[in-house]
Amino acid sequence: MIFDYPTLKVIWWLLIGVLLVGFAIMDGHDMGVGTLLPFVGKTDEERRVVINTVGPHWDGNQVWFITAGGAIFAAWPMVYATAFSGFYWAMLAVLYALFLRPVGFDYRSKIHNATWRSTWDWGLFIGGSVPPLIFGVAFGNLLQGVPFHFDENMMSYYTGSFWGLLNPFALLVGVVSSAMITFHGAVYLSHRTEGDIQRRSIRAALIFGSLLIVAFSAAGVWIANGNFGYAITSAIDPAAQPNPLLKTVAAQPGAWLANYAAMPATKLVPALAYVGALLALALVAMRRTLLAFVASSLAIVGVIGTAGVSMFPFVMPSSSVPGSSLTVWDSVSSQGTLTIMFWVALIFVPIIIAYTSWCYKVMAGKVTTAYIRENEHSAY
Repeated sequence: MIFDYPTLKVIWWLLIGVLLVGFAIMDGHDMGVGTLLPFVGKTDEERRVVINTVGPHWDGNQVWFITAGGAIFAAWPMVYATAFSGFYWAMLAVLYALFLRPVGFDYRSKIHNATWRSTWDWGLFIGGSVPPLIFGVAFGNLLQGVPFHFDENMMSYYTGSFWGLLNPFALLVGVVSSAMITFHGAVYLSHRTEGDIQRRSIRAALIFGSLLIVAFSAAGVWIANGNFGYAITSAIDPAAQPNPLLKTVAAQPGAWLANYAAMPATKLVPALAYVGALLALALVAMRRTLLAFVASSLAIVGVIGTAGVSMFPFVMPSSSVPGSSLTVWDSVSSQGTLTIMFWVALIFVPIIIAYTSWCYKVMAGKVTTAYIRENEHSAY
């Protein structure tokens, strides 16, 4: 089976979306658990219960993060280079926050000292809460456009600042992302725990699930009524070799809603975000926690998918020089590279999913305080 170049470009837009969703679902729930750790665990024993719900597999979930980053590097090299230049300090903040996770998980319970353990509890909180917030802020800036441009030698130049990234709309999208991940983690935690921890987790799920719906709605209203959107105003050749300077782009308020008008079926994507979130809220309140986790995962698909559908075919629009905007058609690797990577993904992504499913099946069940007492020296 051999795909033509335009089809491969769209396939890789979809595959990178799948990897980002997989990262948000799999690594997102353990980040959400880390965010909730200091609040749902009131005693050292309860916090160890919380940590052990994700301790055995959090590092395996990082595979989704690494794979998504590698796929962007290989499939969208211009996006990778431009984004990591423009978001350099933001990416460093994510990296430094992630440093706290492996040390916190592995060494937090090695020393019987209240100060030591409390310090690492807050370290795990930072490692769980900072990345979703920054990723959300990054998406908020992508929706507005990022101040960068290319010169005649295809060198990219970022003309913004770190503080410029922290604008009101981007921070609102950061709230959407943080609420989504914390909600997902709370639902997962309610499934793996019992007693007081489960009750606190359910309460947290109800709070952050409601916040997700409100913030997601507010962001949608802002986009619909604000100065958002870009449109390609020249003819494009989807089969052409990548060169973002061969097109013209104009900033057009409301352009991010154009795909929904042109393809009404795409309205199902934001609808999925609402249906998944509302269903998860109802199910977790009824303590149908496994189904609630599935529903919150669907909400994540809807939220991330809404951003992708709204911006398509744009991947990274430029607010300073719109013609330098990066799209699905002109920021990709060669047809040969995309073809080889397609077959690699077709083989290994199902393997990752199958192995991950098996691991979660083996580690299924409640984590209790009795388990922590029985495994005092081996549990996290």
